Amino acid sequence: MKSRLMAIWNFYVEGFRAMTWGRQLWLLILLKVVILFVLLRGFFFRPTLAGKSEEQRIEYIGNQLTKR
Repeated sequence: MKSRLMAIWNFYVEGFRAMTWGRQLWLLILLKVVILFVLLRGFFFRPTLAGKSEEQRIEYIGNQLTKR
């Protein structure tokens, strides 16, 4: 089992070492994912319970659960 995991690990390590354009492309992909996550989180998934008291939170959650 351990030798199989090491073989898989070495396969990926050697593959990334041999890349020429792959490193830049992976960095670009990671950058895009981070930017999209930040944008989506900031604009579409704002915390709806922020700034509310405990009673307001309980009421809001109760209303949301009973609507469904």
